[in-house]
Amino acid sequence: MSSDHNHDVSDNAKRRGAPPHHFIDNDWLALRDEPVLDAARPIVDPHHHLWDRPHHRYLLPDLLADLNTGHHIRGTVFAECSSMYRADGDPRFASVGEVEFVNGIAAMSASGVYGAVRACAGIVGKVDLMLGSFAEEVLAACVARAPERFRGIRHMAAWDASPEVSSLLRPPPKDLLLDAKFREGYAVLGRMGLSFDAWMYHPQLPQLIDLIDAVPDTPVVLNHLGGRAGLGPYASKSAEVFKTWKASIQALAQRPNVTVKLGGIGMRLGGFDFHERALPPTSEELAKAWGPYVQTCIEAFGPSRAMFESNFPVDKSCCTYRVMWNTFKRMTEGFSESEKADMFAGSAVRAYRLPAELALVAP
Repeated sequence: MSSDHNHDVSDNAKRRGAPPHHFIDNDWLALRDEPVLDAARPIVDPHHHLWDRPHHRYLLPDLLADLNTGHHIRGTVFAECSSMYRADGDPRFASVGEVEFVNGIAAMSASGVYGAVRACAGIVGKVDLMLGSFAEEVLAACVARAPERFRGIRHMAAWDASPEVSSLLRPPPKDLLLDAKFREGYAVLGRMGLSFDAWMYHPQLPQLIDLIDAVPDTPVVLNHLGGRAGLGPYASKSAEVFKTWKASIQALAQRPNVTVKLGGIGMRLGGFDFHERALPPTSEELAKAWGPYVQTCIEAFGPSRAMFESNFPVDKSCCTYRVMWNTFKRMTEGFSESEKADMFAGSAVRAYRLPAELALVAP
């Protein structure tokens, strides 16, 4: 093997999943395949993105290529990612462009031309809650563009003092969830019957608890297991981090309006070394590594308020779609049929008010 090739492999290993672009090494992913487990189980994937960026394209054909790798995906929910914002008009309404874009993708999927799966059956957009009460006008515009699919928003709050942890291209201010103007906008969601997807790092979870207690009428979906960080200053404190994170997860679970997404742990944020390995991980390896975090969330929230998510294409930097869902299926082998039905489809259908038939076995 040439030294140039060795250099390329090493360079790709460093780039896989690294912010800000979460590089996906398809040649590396192709080195791992395994049979689909429990292939008939209906799945609603409640968290994926769509984008066309200079470094990467992930649009409907790319999504379908992943959805059609053997698992029984019935429907999906799109999560905002600053995609296709309007270039013209009032900048406060720029994010409505993303809802329009995804609703068009959803209409394509709903035609049946691409098969039985209903991609983007639910849409989580972005509205700047720092607009305060004016956020209601922007939210109303989102609802008007996708009345059958728009279900709520995500306004990312993920901030950390460590640049290794805080990897967003446009990081939010430090204490966003405590800001009075933000809370004014957040309160609008509950009044309009819309939900809030919460994405932050685990040290910020107490701020989320404070927000929920102050404004208890907004349904909250906690993203990515509550953002447990395993990089930077947290890398050498895994036991302490786990204890702190678990206490916050258990406290959040006591708030009945909160559900949790089980996933997003394939990002480098988790501190696992799978991206650097010569071969992609197996579902057995991932289930063993991720199990304690997933089980902690299921024990706290119960299967009826927990839902597995792919977080694709971001988590595709770690494993394929087939391996990802095999991992989740391995972690739930000890659960009852009804509990599995909740975690793989039912909880997502309820949280995002999706058509009930998506959770059923197709005829």
